[in-house]
Amino acid sequence: MIFIWYIIFFAVIICLLMALRILFIPDRFKFKQVSFENFVFLGCTYAVIMIGFGLLFLLLELKGMPIIIDTIVTQEKEWNERLTTSLYLSAITLFSVGFGDVVPVGVGRLLVMLEALLGYTIPAAFVVRSFIEYEPQRRK
Repeated sequence: MIFIWYIIFFAVIICLLMALRILFIPDRFKFKQVSFENFVFLGCTYAVIMIGFGLLFLLLELKGMPIIIDTIVTQEKEWNERLTTSLYLSAITLFSVGFGDVVPVGVGRLLVMLEALLGYTIPAAFVVRSFIEYEPQRRK
């Protein structure tokens, strides 16, 4: 059972890295204008990161590591309630600075800082990738 946990944990990390990889590889975007496809790409990137970090929070919680303190619910929660709380923390962290109703502790603080950093840098990377030409212009 513990082997399956590690497989899922590392698979989620690989998916997160693959979603971010496309932002930093210059030859991926052939179009340089803002389009519907660009916004769909941005939305999918945000969704993968939000779900990925939510699953990381959940897996670490299920492993027994204290990651999240829910200030509203004081009783022990089932895994599906933990999943929704983990996804909520991930979404609030990615799109804002949080509300304070769900608080990360321990290793969760490091993960939340990393996710917040990604949440702030993805729009900048998106704009750069959409508008800047990477091919040097040939001089005549």
